[in-house]
Amino acid sequence: MAEKRVLLANIDKENQAQIDTYEANGGYKAIRKAIPNIAPNDLIEIVKQSGLRGRGGAGFSTGMKWGFVPKDPSLPKYLVCNCDESEPGTFKDRLLIEKDPHQLIEGMILASYAIGAKKAFIYCRGEYFEGLKRLRKAVEEAKSKKYLGHNLFGSDYSLDIIVHPGAGAYIAGEETALLNSLEGLRATPRLKPPFPAVAGLYSKPTVINNVETLCNVVHIVNNGAEWYQSIGKPKNTGTKIFQVSGHVQKPGCFEFALGVTLREVLDAAGGMFPGTTFKACYPGGSSCSVLTARDLDITMEFETLAARGSALGTASIIVMNDTADMVKVALRLMQFYQNESCGKCTPCREGTRWVVQMLTRLEAGHGTYRDLDVIEQICKNMEENSFCPLAAGAAPPVVSAIKEFKNEFEMYIQRNPNAQGHPKMKVSYPYL
Repeated sequence: MAEKRVLLANIDKENQAQIDTYEANGGYKAIRKAIPNIAPNDLIEIVKQSGLRGRGGAGFSTGMKWGFVPKDPSLPKYLVCNCDESEPGTFKDRLLIEKDPHQLIEGMILASYAIGAKKAFIYCRGEYFEGLKRLRKAVEEAKSKKYLGHNLFGSDYSLDIIVHPGAGAYIAGEETALLNSLEGLRATPRLKPPFPAVAGLYSKPTVINNVETLCNVVHIVNNGAEWYQSIGKPKNTGTKIFQVSGHVQKPGCFEFALGVTLREVLDAAGGMFPGTTFKACYPGGSSCSVLTARDLDITMEFETLAARGSALGTASIIVMNDTADMVKVALRLMQFYQNESCGKCTPCREGTRWVVQMLTRLEAGHGTYRDLDVIEQICKNMEENSFCPLAAGAAPPVVSAIKEFKNEFEMYIQRNPNAQGHPKMKVSYPYL
């Protein structure tokens, strides 16, 4: 399958980040087409019919999400763009906001118009200094062209967009933690329900969409829902930006129709380093189960990967060749989740710490065979009893690595003369 560039079609063109170039390449036609000629409810229906699913990881229907927002015109509503791209292996949103920021601005105008939001926020990862600068400039340029502000295109619809830097925490990418952060609170998740569509930012109805999701809306409005449905598979319509990192020759972003195989994406990334072979990859960022060489021809779709026990997630493919040590991989990933745990709930705060403790001991040659069972039990507890998706996402990469490469873990354990003994745990602070 050949690469199909829709969202990335213009990113290599000179000055695409500037509004005049964006317009010259067809930009801001979608909002002229929609406002005020397409009623907000009809716009929601168009997005529903397109089959667009959220590109931030969950894959929920974007049109349905918009449809949950109450229709009461007297009720303030908000759109929030989640640009807090912090998952290991993700970098597509950074590419979009640095190279083609007006595509996002136009998508946000369309989404805000559809749900009746008059104020929208871009919550951008704080470390994306260039992206923040370009987004702020893009917003000012859009205001100067009257694409933002009062009475857009002579209608009674008005919109303001605010660019807000993130709080520098992985958990701030979780939608309710993000809302807390926007309100000036610590970025910890909220109990759901109520869901943000009912009580979100400032307890008002709020839609939270990812950067890539919103950029897709521009092309759906320009080309129609049927055009979008013609790309990809019936339940997996449109294109997806695959981010490939790790042991490949040409790491980067590659846009394919959903349904492309893992092998085809890796080929686009130049294949493995010379003299090495593919060993494994995490296909949807670090918070999913690992795939192995027998999965190279799996199609990259939400359902296919879920049936395999993994996930499409953000389509951030972290590739490892035959030199990768899966014990070190599992330890490094769990260290990340331990460091990023907000500490709000015990299964996450303690579970990630315990698993790091055991994997560290195992790597040092002091592990026992029972450690593997205990790690699996702790991970299961984290998946089933944690407050938010962080710990639920921390478990699969480690459990699947043990399942697929158990011999590598056992080789470390065999260095311990007391490998058949009971695991020893420190369960109280200080733990270092």
